[in-house]
Amino acid sequence: MKRLALLCLVCSLPLAAADAHMTADERAQVLNWLQESRTEFLAAIDGVTPEQWKWKPTPERWSVGETAEHIVLAEGLLFGNVRKAVAAPVNPAWEEKTKGKTEFIERVVAPRVGKAQAPEPIVPTGNLTPEEVKAKFEVQRAEIVKLAADTQVAIKEHTLDHPFPVFGTLNAYQWLIYIPLHTERHDKQIAEVKANAGYPK
Repeated sequence: MKRLALLCLVCSLPLAAADAHMTADERAQVLNWLQESRTEFLAAIDGVTPEQWKWKPTPERWSVGETAEHIVLAEGLLFGNVRKAVAAPVNPAWEEKTKGKTEFIERVVAPRVGKAQAPEPIVPTGNLTPEEVKAKFEVQRAEIVKLAADTQVAIKEHTLDHPFPVFGTLNAYQWLIYIPLHTERHDKQIAEVKANAGYPK
């Protein structure tokens, strides 16, 4: 009888909340993604001639230069969302609201699953040179890597809604991993442009 009463008491207790901090494995993973995507991106734009930089497969598709500019603009916007989320009050429903989103981001962003229209602030102008793109990228990336390596904030309990309903509410950790995975997505796009038969040699 006592054992049954104890079991009932245990079952009635609320489940312990998950730790909202990045785990050591998660921190190592995001730092690895940041390094891999940086190496891949810089290699993709290295040695590209002015003609190759501006060449487009079709009028409505982006050139290597436009895709590279979009990457830089998007990284700035996404990192801004990380900081906005961290600055927001704790979301007491963060576990429920963001459940499964990390795996979803990993599954669809880098592999280029689905297509999306870039929001106006990150639509490229085509006016930046490779040197300007690289300089902006390196400055932003250094800040992103520093936060990923150093933050001790319980970043998963801070959230910000994504403008695309398919993502919904994301926590700051999910916004953080979105950055390198989004860059990897568009590194693939640059590779596709270069693989086109009409790409200048």
